[in-house]
Amino acid sequence: MTTDKPYRANVGIALFNAAGLVLIGRRFRDDGPEIILPGLEWQMPQDGIDPDEDPRAAMMRELWEETGVKTIHYLAETDWLTYEFPPYDGPPHRLAKFRGQRQKWFAVRFAGREDEVDLLSERNGPPAEFEAWRWERLDRVADLVVPFRREVYRAVAAQFAEFATGGAA
Repeated sequence: MTTDKPYRANVGIALFNAAGLVLIGRRFRDDGPEIILPGLEWQMPQDGIDPDEDPRAAMMRELWEETGVKTIHYLAETDWLTYEFPPYDGPPHRLAKFRGQRQKWFAVRFAGREDEVDLLSERNGPPAEFEAWRWERLDRVADLVVPFRREVYRAVAAQFAEFATGGAA
């Protein structure tokens, strides 16, 4: 992996329900360097931090853009975690200029109703990223994502394990 490319600043969100499960979404399509492999289309919401944007504000914006969810309670956040993109030689893509992602993950408790989750409505311009969603055990999510993200997902699961037991934290 070349080291002359920067990491893309990014936030990830572990949205916990009252039972301690996290929301995961099934991605629509192959996305350049973030190659989607059959059977490994699931992930928690995550996306880029805009220039001069505070990571916590980016988390709130991305959660709303990707899921429609606004009704949450902040629980915790990680230090910065990184992963490398796999080699990519496809057509030009917005992420090709990055070597991978540098992420700050947030644990938040969903305090709304499930009908608040709306993956398909357009918000702020980006196309919908997910075609379906479900609640999943946090310790199982790493096995559902593309291999290059697994170590970060395992670190997130270890750091947020206390919130995966359900109830208000």
